[in-house]
Amino acid sequence: MRHPKEEKTVVLVKPDGVKRGLVGEIMSRIERRGLKIIALEMITITREQIDEHYPKDERWIRRLGEKSLATYQKYGWDPVTEMGTDDPAEIGKSVRSWILDYMISGPIVKMVVEGIHAVDMVRKLSGNTVPAFAEMGTIRGDFSVDSAALANKGRRAIHNLIHASETLEEAEHELEFWFGPEEIHNYKRAEEDIMF
Repeated sequence: MRHPKEEKTVVLVKPDGVKRGLVGEIMSRIERRGLKIIALEMITITREQIDEHYPKDERWIRRLGEKSLATYQKYGWDPVTEMGTDDPAEIGKSVRSWILDYMISGPIVKMVVEGIHAVDMVRKLSGNTVPAFAEMGTIRGDFSVDSAALANKGRRAIHNLIHASETLEEAEHELEFWFGPEEIHNYKRAEEDIMF
């Protein structure tokens, strides 16, 4: 078992975050929290690469569709009129495709973040995945106002600036997928002895 200070998570600054010049702000918030960035690179990814990043699991895809159906219901929109179907699996496939399109629309910045409760801390810093519902003080709450309703109407992914691994298992998979061992660095931050 690793020491709690060595928990790692993967962060991707999505194309909208890069295009809006928020990479430095995002990194600064992570570092100010006492976490350390141990790998960092800007890359342009292919559709094939990002297709392997996102789950293809039927339950995950169906969940995407169910979220969209809930949005349609909330606003009184007819999913058949909007999407040509009310099948959550079919809608989920479309949403997943929109996400892939979004993620290849420009360069991304990939990083590995390490520290105590790194997965949960970065998720907390990021805020709700729907920026319109994210708390002020979070990355998404402070820098984006996008919503599922707006994205669904535009037949596109929600522009939410940042991806952060949701679980330790997801972080481990993404770490292996996005980074080679030679890209990850080990160092001690100056304040580690004071903070922990």
